[in-house]
Amino acid sequence: MAVGYLVTVVLAVLIVVFCLVRIRGPQPLFFFSYRLGLVFNEIPHVALYALVASTALAFAEGDIATVADRVNVGVAAVAAAGLVVVALRGIRAAPVVRLALDEALGAGAAKHHRPPLARILLRPVFRRRRDVRRVGNLSYGDGGFRNLLDVYHHRSRPGGGPVLIHFHGGHYEQGRKDTQSLPLLYRLASRGWICISANYRLRPDFPHPAHLIDAKKVIAWAREHAEEYGAAPAAAVFVTGSSAGGHMAAQAALTPNEPSYQPGFEEADTSVTAAVALNGFLAEYFDGDPATSPVNLVRADAPPFLIAHGDLDELVDTDNPKALVAALRSVSTSPVVYVELPGAHHAFDLFHSFRFEALIDGIEDFAAWVTAGKRAA
Repeated sequence: MAVGYLVTVVLAVLIVVFCLVRIRGPQPLFFFSYRLGLVFNEIPHVALYALVASTALAFAEGDIATVADRVNVGVAAVAAAGLVVVALRGIRAAPVVRLALDEALGAGAAKHHRPPLARILLRPVFRRRRDVRRVGNLSYGDGGFRNLLDVYHHRSRPGGGPVLIHFHGGHYEQGRKDTQSLPLLYRLASRGWICISANYRLRPDFPHPAHLIDAKKVIAWAREHAEEYGAAPAAAVFVTGSSAGGHMAAQAALTPNEPSYQPGFEEADTSVTAAVALNGFLAEYFDGDPATSPVNLVRADAPPFLIAHGDLDELVDTDNPKALVAALRSVSTSPVVYVELPGAHHAFDLFHSFRFEALIDGIEDFAAWVTAGKRAA
């Protein structure tokens, strides 16, 4: 039996299972499945490339010689079909995103976009763009490394762009600014946006509300300095975040200009134009403190929200973001877009995948609708 080929096929089968099935335990199995699913649920075609190449090599070298080898080829064919199913679920994100936008904002809010096939199929892990410059490690506070941010802007600095601020995830215990949602930051920066990704202080050394105070400092920094990188005067400011960063963005959006979260900079404008939460845990985060739940912070003048979540999220059930959606829709005068991505796991914002590129298209359409309304007002 061709042992090397067998290992490849077994790994492909595991990838398919971990992508198609939400696995939460036991812990060792969850650890392994989560990390494989993290990558290959978004870019299953990479695993398919490897499987096809391995099968072709096995035939070319004459390794398919026994009945067991031929059975192995049959299993590889089944695994390949499973990877195609995983890929098709990612492709289904585009119509789901468009429908969610049209339902919340009105027919025609969502546009039809052509996916960047070359980038998705050939360069899914390369996030940088030649027309975008990253200015790294700018200080926005006195927290050292944890109070640094990066700015992404178009190299030509065309001027007049809106601002997007992103907060990373990591359960408020880990993570850094240059790991998540980079396809989103580079895409928008290439379109003239000023994108900011920030570190913030982490627990247990810095409990709540230190993180929210840092978020407010970043917003205040953006309002003071983003124009230097090409933002419009009084630019629209969008906040977004991944996982815990989504919780942080929601809290910041729902507590504009709150003095208790702005010690020493109470007069700064920390209101935002809209918020986008990606795979966020959007309820009570710290020791059951109700004040940490965005659900308890909803208000009539809340900004527009776009909340995106995977229906196979291993860490956060869809009931969690839906609770905030329901609370906002019951009180807020602004629209709330909820996108439930078919087949998506917890972290879907790391690569240029069909799913995340479709969501980025939707975020652009959402932002265009919001800023058009702002200009009209």
